[in-house]
Amino acid sequence: MEWEAPAVVLDARPHGEADALITLLTDEHGAYRGLARGGGSRSQASLWQPGNLVQARWVARLADQLGHFTAELAHPGAALAMDDALALAILSAACAVAEGALPEREPHPLVFRGLVTLIAGLPGAASVPDYVRWEAALLAELGYGLDLSHCAVSGSTTDLAWVSPRTGRAVADAAAGEWRARLLRLPPFLLGEGPLGPEAWRDGLVLTGHFLARDAFGHQHRPLPGARQMLQDRVQALATAQ
Repeated sequence: MEWEAPAVVLDARPHGEADALITLLTDEHGAYRGLARGGGSRSQASLWQPGNLVQARWVARLADQLGHFTAELAHPGAALAMDDALALAILSAACAVAEGALPEREPHPLVFRGLVTLIAGLPGAASVPDYVRWEAALLAELGYGLDLSHCAVSGSTTDLAWVSPRTGRAVADAAAGEWRARLLRLPPFLLGEGPLGPEAWRDGLVLTGHFLARDAFGHQHRPLPGARQMLQDRVQALATAQ
């Protein structure tokens, strides 16, 4: 059994003295784990960095075996983000969320293509809204999508400013009433509107983070990855400094 495909490196963990246990995300095969011989060596360390785009080959005797990976570097996403702290935080969070939330060997092509587009756009602070949109798309792919089309209370399609933390449905500002303090802020960029800035980025991360923690990771009885919390903390610091 074997396949070859473009892939994003999501995770690389030492295995034995010189090998590495690798998790890749592909378009057709989804999240896939395999062993890279020598993947933990100095000569291969740069290849298997999370966030890199690679042309990967997986080989196993039987389909249900762990199998082995070999790969060639296609785009050094990790190296390009290394000198930009925010870009690196976005990249680390995206890889950790995808690795933890996506079921193994279950294709989610929209998530894969969105991640490739996100990586190709780094570094750049403007990628924070793109990252939040990608998380919203991942939630939708897993069956936990937000409904931002109209107000859950009034049916209005305008003045949408909040999201119910219970249902994931939008709420208009005028209809929030006494429940306002319990609702999550809806950043305008998720509706294709402005303005953009650290406060809106923070609100977006809080919003998608709530549903990731409750649904995508909560149903697995796992916390959000530390890298995801670190990104939110970094953006919170930017918002506070304004």
